[in-house]
Amino acid sequence: LLGVDAQGLHIYSPNSKLNPKKSFPWSGIRNISYSEKEFTIKPLEKKNDVFKFYSSQLRVNKLILQLCIGNHDLFMRRRKVDTIEVQQMKAQAKEEKARKKMERQILAREKQMREDAERAKEEMERRLFQLQDEARLANEALLRSEETADLLAEKAQIAEEEAKLLAHKAADAEQERQRLEVTAMKTKEEKRLMEQKMREAEQLAVKLVEQSERRLKEADHLKQDLTEAKDAERRAKQKLLEITKTTYPVLLSRGGCHVAFYVD
Repeated sequence: LLGVDAQGLHIYSPNSKLNPKKSFPWSGIRNISYSEKEFTIKPLEKKNDVFKFYSSQLRVNKLILQLCIGNHDLFMRRRKVDTIEVQQMKAQAKEEKARKKMERQILAREKQMREDAERAKEEMERRLFQLQDEARLANEALLRSEETADLLAEKAQIAEEEAKLLAHKAADAEQERQRLEVTAMKTKEEKRLMEQKMREAEQLAVKLVEQSERRLKEADHLKQDLTEAKDAERRAKQKLLEITKTTYPVLLSRGGCHVAFYVD
């Protein structure tokens, strides 16, 4: 079997069509010819034997020769040095290819940078909205804490005033009891009435003292609640301050006083 390719001519065994038994590279062939059904391959080196084979048809030899001539011409064309014009054209084509490749790389980088910038912008906007929402919640918590603190302070003041009033009433009741003891009547009825009034005065005094103590305890509890509310207000202000450091100035207003936090 005969094979013709870009490297040369190859002779194959019918049982092995992948590995040639003998090869004739184009650079090692001096002449190829045929006469009738006899086909002759003459190597370039004279010491090598001339290879001959026979085909059953004349037109097969013609076809083989045409294939050999065509592949040999391609082989020689590849080995032929390009002219200056061809070299310049190839260099220009190579430069143009490199330029287009560079442009594609630049466009790809710019596209990637735009996409990265867009994603970064979206992430910053999402984070900004999140921080704004946290700032709003913290500000609302601060306002609630301020309202709670004001309410507890007012209740504590009222409880203290009521405790003072009850203490004053208890003192008046004790004075009334002592006065009644001094001015007690001698008659049994008057004495009984006086004793009843004294007992009522004593009960009233005890009741007022108990109410005064209870109010004092309530005032203490309210003071403690007020302290806790002020602590909660302080923590809320601290959280709001931390949030505003990363977003925008937040204006806090209370009692006519405005405080603005600015972030570098």
